[in-house]
Amino acid sequence: MSTFAAVVLFIGVVAYAVLGGADYGAGFWDLTAGGAARGRAPRHLIDAVLAPVWEANHVWLVFCLVMLWTGFPPAFAAIMTTLYIPLGLAALGVVLRGSGFAFRKVLVVTDHQRAAGAAFAVSSLLTPFFLGTVAGGIASGRVPSAGGGDPMYSWVNPTSLLGGVLAVLVCAFLAAVFLTAEAQRRGERNLRRWFARRARLSALLTGIAALAGIEVLHVDAPPLLHGLLTRGLPLMIISALCGVGSLTLLRHAPPRVSQAAAVGAAATVVAGWGVAEYPYLLGDHLRIAEAAAPPATLLALTVIAAFAVLVVAPSFVLLYVLHQAGSLDGT
Repeated sequence: MSTFAAVVLFIGVVAYAVLGGADYGAGFWDLTAGGAARGRAPRHLIDAVLAPVWEANHVWLVFCLVMLWTGFPPAFAAIMTTLYIPLGLAALGVVLRGSGFAFRKVLVVTDHQRAAGAAFAVSSLLTPFFLGTVAGGIASGRVPSAGGGDPMYSWVNPTSLLGGVLAVLVCAFLAAVFLTAEAQRRGERNLRRWFARRARLSALLTGIAALAGIEVLHVDAPPLLHGLLTRGLPLMIISALCGVGSLTLLRHAPPRVSQAAAVGAAATVVAGWGVAEYPYLLGDHLRIAEAAAPPATLLALTVIAAFAVLVVAPSFVLLYVLHQAGSLDGT
């Protein structure tokens, strides 16, 4: 039952990494779009694409937090008492990002609009970076089982910084592919080329960072590297193939096919981390079974999670179907 709860938890992590990651990546391209005149068209498309879904994707973050603190309270306590700095900064980024995205649409003073837009764009870069450092701190074993680990070195270390950089790059790649497909659907040829170039660039940088990360993990987190190169290797290979395939499909296939390949690339790399960590929840010192809540709690949590999925999943499917069909454009 504890393994099942951990799988459900990690499904939520994958969902947030993919869906929330595409949202954060769109903010990254908003940040780097250029001045007001040059960046007007890309920012307009980003606004139109994000408006129906940007808040909905945080459901998965809430789901992960509830699953973690209810199903694995010792791990939750250890993470929160060790990594509270990057987690707090990520939470602040979520709030500032949402506020900036909402207020820049209604503010009438140009300077105020720019300030709100800057808050949205910068937070879209920093929030996934801090979440990536949290993942790196957990994966490299820097969160003690009893909690109260080093509040700085637990996330300012080579593996955590690698995790932060990879998180930003993967988010940027996902968003670029999604926005390329959306520009093609709308018949915006110039924007399609604009985002396609950025998809290729972010994919190249992600590949370079991943290859450099092998040496980083070899020196800083050998157990994690061993797991990735053994149990997680098939998923890493699938992720690389999906990433390369999505770039090829951008030019030669319908846009939804390239989007599916990009989602596969991001989902499998995150899933590979989970498989590499199994059967541990924290580094290589706290097993899933050791951190699990009592069986009665896990049973209740399983029932409630199943009910939540039955309610939420069809709603998300409907939202995305309407969004991808263009039915929500201009609303």
